Amino acid sequence: MFIGHFAVAFGAKRYAPRVQLAWLTACVALADLLWTIFLLLGWEHARIAPGDTAFTPFDLYDYPWSHSLLMLTVWGIAVGAAYFWRKKDAMGAWVLGVCVLSHWVLDWVTHRPDMPLYPGGPKLGLDLWNSIPGTLIVETAMFVIGLWIYATATREKNRVGRYALWAYAVLLLVIFHADRFSPPPDNIREVAMTGLIATVVLLAWAWWFDGNREVAARI
Repeated sequence: MFIGHFAVAFGAKRYAPRVQLAWLTACVALADLLWTIFLLLGWEHARIAPGDTAFTPFDLYDYPWSHSLLMLTVWGIAVGAAYFWRKKDAMGAWVLGVCVLSHWVLDWVTHRPDMPLYPGGPKLGLDLWNSIPGTLIVETAMFVIGLWIYATATREKNRVGRYALWAYAVLLLVIFHADRFSPPPDNIREVAMTGLIATVVLLAWAWWFDGNREVAARI
């Protein structure tokens, strides 16, 4: 899943208003951030395999440390505990931990059975990626709902808070839909490096516009 993860980050802002959107986004994307690093280090493995699923050309056959349910639970607890130790915000800590764990749940829906329960354990997946229309509809709907929750839970303080948000949302939608029609990448290291750079840029962008928004007054 791609923009579905961003949808969770957007929606989570309502429940953790003190947490910067960039941190919420980093948590929902933590599994993929770790995956890109572990791929580059040779600790996890994947290959380009056009046709592996209808929606994506990747064979994700070895990523237990970044994507297993057990390890994402561990990462989520660590992130939540670190945030609570730093900020003493219990709700924010819980939400950040859940955001980390949500990655496994959403990928379990979209992936074929390659999502490990624990390193060396059984792998699960509902295989939504083998339905192109289903994938596009589900992720786009999630994204629109998450964006609406964020846009109503916060309000812009200036033009940056308004236009940078909507430019960010449009870019994510364009990337998601255009990627379906792009040729497969040349190698998996290219995928890892591109994904790492893109994630850093998107996190900085989220930090920028969220810092120019504020929590909307509750009636």
